[in-house]
Formats: sequence, C-alpha cells, structure tokens
Amino acid sequence: MNFRHLLLAFAALTGCGSTVAQDAATPAVEAAETYSGPKVYRAEVVATYPHDTKAFTQGLLWHDGSLFESTGREGQSVVREVDLETGKVIRERALPGRQFGEGLALWGDEMVSLTWRDGAIHRWDAETLDPLATRADYPLVGWGLATSPEGLVHTDGSATMRVLDPQTYEVLRSVDVTLNGRSLRQLNELEMIDGLVYANIWGAPYIVAIDPADGVVKKLIDLRDIVDAVDVDPTDAVLNGIAWDAKNRRMFVTGKLWPSLFEIRLVETEEQVR
Repeated sequence: MNFRHLLLAFAALTGCGSTVAQDAATPAVEAAETYSGPKVYRAEVVATYPHDTKAFTQGLLWHDGSLFESTGREGQSVVREVDLETGKVIRERALPGRQFGEGLALWGDEMVSLTWRDGAIHRWDAETLDPLATRADYPLVGWGLATSPEGLVHTDGSATMRVLDPQTYEVLRSVDVTLNGRSLRQLNELEMIDGLVYANIWGAPYIVAIDPADGVVKKLIDLRDIVDAVDVDPTDAVLNGIAWDAKNRRMFVTGKLWPSLFEIRLVETEEQVR
C-alpha cells in the first residue's frame, strides 16, 4: 500500500475541533530533509466497550483502574472519570462558563487539563476531580497534552511539540515534528507510551508515534478499518483519544461522539510511507 495519499490528506487539514486560527495558505506538510520512514502498523481490535455518544473527546488517559476523559465544545466541556466496562460516568466536573476543553494529562496526584482558546489551564484532584487551581492567562492555544519524564508535552495544532514545566507551564524546550522529513501539524490528543509520544492527527484515520527527542515520527498506525466501521457523521466525529494501561499493556482508542471505545493491538506490516 502506498501512503502518499496520507501526506496529501494532511496537507488539506486545518483546524481543531471546529476551526483554528492559522494561515490557510500554510500547508500541513512542508518539505524538509528525507529519511527512511516510520514503521507502519495496522490496528487490530481486541475488545469493544461502550462510549458516551455526547462526549466530544479531547483528552483520554488511564489511571488507577479507570478511564479519565476531557471533552470539548463551549458550555459542554467536562473532565470525568469513566468505568471502562459500562461507559458510565463515575464522577464529572464541568469547566467554567463556556470554555472549550482540550487535552488532559496526569501529573502526580493531579489532573491537568487544557482549554482551546480560553487561555485557561486547570488542575484537578486525581481522586475526586475537585478543582485545585487555574492559570487563566496562558498565551498558547491548547490541543493535546501528555505526561513525560521531562514534563507536560503540549501541542497547539502546529508542527511544534513543546515540553512544559508541570508547575509553571513555562516552555522548557520545543521540537518540530516530522514525517518522512516533512513537517507534520494537526497533532491532537497525545499519550506517552514506552518513550514515544503517540498523537492523533486531527481529521485523519491515523496515529503517529513520535520520538520526543528529535520530533521524528517512528511509527504510523493505520486505523482506517476501525474508523470506517464506526457509524458516525465524519464531519465532527473524528478519531481522537488514546489511553495506555501500562500495568496490563493495553491501548485504547476512541473518537469524538463515538458510540464505542476500542482496545487495540498493533500489528507491524511490511508497508512503507512513501
């Protein structure tokens, strides 16, 4: 299979959730030096679980035997703990006002959640989800957030991936993400797995695994079969949400407004991204 169409598809993508403020003339993939390319995997479904069809999933993570999820849309954004087997909400906290929720990450015994353009970063007690603190004047747009040994990994829809200080949110360093030597943007929901940052690409049925040291995409995961099988309106109900159960080595994926959440296994292929 030739994945040239993948690069072309990325070039057509703009926005996060609904839209994003950026130069429409800027392509999603920009020329840079070439390299041998990432390994390509297909996603094999291991188990299927229920998912709230009203949840506009922006962040997803596994902690202490439960799924935690942040959702978006103005006036509907929440941070919640969810029972995997039933999909039922165990506890939930709404974001203030009409804020648009985005990525979610765990730091110690606290959850950290982003907002899209509201300039707010929230902290929540990981056990109770009680609100702890808010930074109300953050200058960056929020998309994805994940926990790494260095700090919090942050994306904003561009090709730039940043590491933030988990307390002050100061940018400690940044790196441009590249696929086959080309800058790759639209990096959305994030998860750190075995030293690589796994990222949804907004609007695309693929996940990439990025080396945080240099931004190079090391793996490309093809989820087209799963996306095609989900009976949803593809306009807004896009693939988004990656969670990793490190203890049991289980990977979960879902999408915005999807009726299902999937445990998947990655199967390496002989395909190449050209």
